[in-house]
Amino acid sequence: MTRISHLKFIAILILVIAPFLYLHAQDPKYPSEITVAQDGSGNYKTIQEAVNSVRDLGEKEVKIYIKKGTYKEKLTIPSWKIRIWIIGEDVENTIITFNDYSGKLNPAGDDQFGNRKFSTYTSFTVLVQGNDIHLENLTIINSAGRVGQAVALHVEGDRFIAKNCRFLGNQDTLYAAIENSRQYYQNCYIEGTTDFIFGKATVVFQNCTIKSLSDSYVTAASTSAQQKFGFVFLNCKLIADTAVTKAYLGRPWRPYAKTVFLNCEIGKHILPEGWNAWKGDKMFPDKELTAFYAEYKSKGAGALTRTRLAWTKQLTNKEAKNYTLKNILSGMDQWNPLTN
Repeated sequence: MTRISHLKFIAILILVIAPFLYLHAQDPKYPSEITVAQDGSGNYKTIQEAVNSVRDLGEKEVKIYIKKGTYKEKLTIPSWKIRIWIIGEDVENTIITFNDYSGKLNPAGDDQFGNRKFSTYTSFTVLVQGNDIHLENLTIINSAGRVGQAVALHVEGDRFIAKNCRFLGNQDTLYAAIENSRQYYQNCYIEGTTDFIFGKATVVFQNCTIKSLSDSYVTAASTSAQQKFGFVFLNCKLIADTAVTKAYLGRPWRPYAKTVFLNCEIGKHILPEGWNAWKGDKMFPDKELTAFYAEYKSKGAGALTRTRLAWTKQLTNKEAKNYTLKNILSGMDQWNPLTN
């Protein structure tokens, strides 16, 4: 190769690979890892500042590491903040907490809809609207107390994952909100009083501990008629405070509600009938005619399958085989939360 040919080859090579290197170089303005620490040793002192700093609609995954501490924040992850992992240093000592509740006066004034008070839907401590958000090793608390609806975590985004997290509240602790949202909770702890796991999303809870704090209802699904699955509990453990003796697995917030417990350990606090039809709802009467409530191979003092309400179901072995992560969550994009 002549010197001129060699130089031409190098020039062409640079032209070919330069755009590739530019696209894959780390933009210093948008790092792939961010640290939040209240003592100022990280990139930011608040989680909201860290989330705000992430590139809008960025396709690269960003990990936000949260140092131990109690972060009093009403955290919002909007729809244009995607592919974010928020990872706590220690699940018991990395805490996000706030105390809004339905009916509380909003000190900021009227919201965009002219409401002066918080509602169930705006009472959240953490709101997730972006897709592909992961939470790990965090405790999220709504500390308002027993004052009515007060959400700790409200999730609307798709392909949401929570691992080794705790969600603490009373009424309406966890709002798995909308129909086109798929959510996966693994090794999480969730506690509350009434309807403390509720909403319309398709959700799998795997190896989670669910604690009832009062005689009330664990779930209140509002699954649509178009959804094949609603709330699915796999290998979970249902426990309660010592004073709790009359709790239900769930009641249908809307017609077509779907909730299934498979291979779960059910404590003695769950009543023999197991479920409730939510009678007295004038707008949606007779919801038991369309709801799908089922169990499979439950165990424990509260797993009294022979005494369950007649309109609920015990799955056959063949039916139970349909309840896999792939069937429930994969969708058109073949999402697998175990590989994310």
